[in-house]
Amino acid sequence: MKLRIISITTLLLLFLSGCGFKVVNKSELSNFKIVEINTFGEKRINFNLKNKLSFARGSESNSLSLDLNTIKEKNIKEKNIQNEITKYEIIINTRVKFRVIKTGLSGEFAIKKTGDYTVANQYSQTLTNEKNLTKILTNNIAEEIINELIIRINAI
Repeated sequence: MKLRIISITTLLLLFLSGCGFKVVNKSELSNFKIVEINTFGEKRINFNLKNKLSFARGSESNSLSLDLNTIKEKNIKEKNIQNEITKYEIIINTRVKFRVIKTGLSGEFAIKKTGDYTVANQYSQTLTNEKNLTKILTNNIAEEIINELIIRINAI
């Protein structure tokens, strides 16, 4: 009985260790360079996106031109019994159009991120909460844009 368990365990280890799974290094996949970024819509968010995306450096063979159209919505999420607002929700929609300059291939995709923040006792703290949430959502959008571009450029 023990011999059978040991042999089954050994066989499982041999099969699982030789499965060929390899961790993908994303820096090797980003074989594009963003040459031009045109922005429309929300200026502060687009400025941060432009700064985050300008660091995407790769080979000159896949030079990209990006058009970013960003819309920010601020909605009331919760109110208390006294009908005072206690939470806001921020929705950031970004439509990305990309074009590979040498080949002329183009594509388009949209990214939507949502988050909420609480209203503080002081108005300045509420503004800080909104600013921090916007910054977090913008960073997430930038990462998702780069990931989506890696997928779409490598698929071409």
